[in-house]
Amino acid sequence: MKRQAASTEVQHHVPADACDAHIHIFDARFRQTLAADDMSAVPTTVDDYRQVQPSFGTTRTVIVTPRNYDVDNTVTLDAIRQLGIDRARGIATIRPDITDGELDALNAGGIRGIRFTLYTSDDAPTSFEMVETLSHRVHELGWHLQLHWTAAQIVEYSNLLDRIPTEFVFDHLARLPIRAGLAHPARGLVERWLTTGRAWLKLSAPYLDSLIGEAGTFSDMDVMAQHWISVAPDRLVWGSDWPHTSMRPGPQPSNIIAGLNRWTGCASTRRQILVDNPARLYGFGDPTNLLAAESLTLR
Repeated sequence: MKRQAASTEVQHHVPADACDAHIHIFDARFRQTLAADDMSAVPTTVDDYRQVQPSFGTTRTVIVTPRNYDVDNTVTLDAIRQLGIDRARGIATIRPDITDGELDALNAGGIRGIRFTLYTSDDAPTSFEMVETLSHRVHELGWHLQLHWTAAQIVEYSNLLDRIPTEFVFDHLARLPIRAGLAHPARGLVERWLTTGRAWLKLSAPYLDSLIGEAGTFSDMDVMAQHWISVAPDRLVWGSDWPHTSMRPGPQPSNIIAGLNRWTGCASTRRQILVDNPARLYGFGDPTNLLAAESLTLR
């Protein structure tokens, strides 16, 4: 990938220890076991991310296992090791047949949650039927569920989310369709879960639902993002969604950060979303995570 220069303006607006809470790695050293589209088949390595990371101004990272790797999380564990467990965490994909020992190894490697990518459920590595069982399995580890679901799926499975023990994170602004916007019935559900401490939400990938695109810096998504900030600023994290497999070429980092600056409006809110909230959700700064890393190294 072409190197992108760090932006002084971006660095000025982004606080120290800022976290990019949503990236993917597609490393050709690890075989993709599910069919890949042309965009996600393009190799993007940790070294590639290191080149673009200064443009975001972040120093902490959360790597999310892409669906292309099925339930093989090696690519994510390897990325955490390269970036350092003091600066990186991961979100895995698993199924109910995983053993307790395998879960412990993922935890030691920096995994802090599991993802259900069911927005497009065809050929998905997981299913809605697995959610409750796996929620109970990972609850003992203090993990959360990460949900890339449609707004309609959020409504349909709201009773399921009400009864699971774990906290859960909605990907990509909860994917409310822009034409329905805040009038969609999923909004009230997500608000309830956010304000009662059951859920979190990622301010990420506005281009997935924007109708005006990068030419308008995705500003038609501003109302939605600002609404979530007004409702629960203490339950939000931000992610770049690098390498932007749904949009090639991907958006310029300056346009992504410009959106965050518009949404937040002030330095204290940016710090909350970029530093304080991800530290709580993913355990950055927790010395027990470093002990886990040492244990993994000794195995």
